[in-house]
Amino acid sequence: QNFMKKIRFEKYKPTDFNNYFKLVQDDEVMKYISGHALNEEQANHKFTSILEKGSVDENLGFFKVYDEDDTLLGDCKLVYNKHLDNSLEIGYLLRREFWRKGFGSMICEHLLSESAQKFPDFQVMAVIDPDNVASKKLLEKFNFESYWKGIENDLPTEKLLLKK
Repeated sequence: QNFMKKIRFEKYKPTDFNNYFKLVQDDEVMKYISGHALNEEQANHKFTSILEKGSVDENLGFFKVYDEDDTLLGDCKLVYNKHLDNSLEIGYLLRREFWRKGFGSMICEHLLSESAQKFPDFQVMAVIDPDNVASKKLLEKFNFESYWKGIENDLPTEKLLLKK
């Protein structure tokens, strides 16, 4: 297990498009997110929205995740959830070579402690593809519970809420 490894989080800046594009052009990685890799135009569009969401609050946004050797592992988000009052949404994306190494748990732990410290009165939710067994298991380990399943934006979707 890599639990002894340190990871660090850095908010996306406008100059980070290439880093972002690197992450989202892998079909496997994006399978449960958009259903497929993003082309440059799609990635650009999404990246613009990421920067907008990050400008709302210094503690919120999308963050690049690095290990102690400055290797980009993936990214994660802690953002306002617009569908549920006073709630935050967490999410993460890891490059394929870092799957099943404990990084998802480390990222999840970080996001939950950030949200508890900085937004103690907010509920925390996550949105996944119902077929993404690994993500679902991880969220359940952290005490998330499924509350909605269906199709949203043409994608199979499941929403989970952190039990207080």
